Amino acid sequence: MKTVFFGSGIYTIPIVEMLKKHGLVYSVTTEKEEKLIGYLKKNNIPFLSSNLKSQKSIQIIKEIKPDIGVLASYGALIPELIIENFKFGILNIHPSLLPKYKGPSPIQTTILNGDKTTGVTIIKLDDKIDHGPIAMQEKVELKGNETAGHLKNKLFAKGSQMMEKLLEKIERGEKIEFENQNHSEESFTSKVTRQNGFVNISNTPKSETLEKMIRAYFPWPGVWTQFKLYGKERRIKLLPEQKIQVEGKKVMKLSEFVNGYQKEGRLLLLQLGLSAF
Repeated sequence: MKTVFFGSGIYTIPIVEMLKKHGLVYSVTTEKEEKLIGYLKKNNIPFLSSNLKSQKSIQIIKEIKPDIGVLASYGALIPELIIENFKFGILNIHPSLLPKYKGPSPIQTTILNGDKTTGVTIIKLDDKIDHGPIAMQEKVELKGNETAGHLKNKLFAKGSQMMEKLLEKIERGEKIEFENQNHSEESFTSKVTRQNGFVNISNTPKSETLEKMIRAYFPWPGVWTQFKLYGKERRIKLLPEQKIQVEGKKVMKLSEFVNGYQKEGRLLLLQLGLSAF
């Protein structure tokens, strides 16, 4: 079986590892994915990092004559001219319980909304965002202390296990049963930008909301604010586990921050509704 992977981010590397056992012949990613590209080069996996709409890209996929595609966190729609070349289509690993949280930021949205449960859904790709029929779906219970980075690792690892079961089924010649999504219950997420992590010190969110933001936007874009320390405006990052980082300084505990910056440190935490102890 010839398998092609579409994806981005270091969180998807376990999926690529799994696909090496199931006929992985090619990968498609984006030019900025240096760590993933480094992994692909190290493992001698041919890859494409250009526009999938180009004639060159379409020709490469056609010449491979792939059986199945696996997509995870690719970040762009796959053109129909690409999809139609796959004998069994392209299966997409999405880190939410579809039709809930379609789009680019399901993990961040899950944390921001304080959900107790999330999950992974594998769908057959079509020409709309996270729209295709469901091949498999499994729930994951949350503890309420997960960061986006931790949850991405957990959900894509689970998605890799689920995908392997489906690939083994195809390899045995068994048919995958698909179930249409209930699109009347769908919800969409938005793209996360650096500005999502900014906290205006004159209009701070409630402490409970801020705590969720800190976890949802870690490690990127991070939660940050601007505040004067010793008369100089500083960019300050708010980190999980009651930690903080002043621009140009090392990460420290909130208690260390207060001890170091005294009155100004206490004032900042007071305005943010955070406690150092």
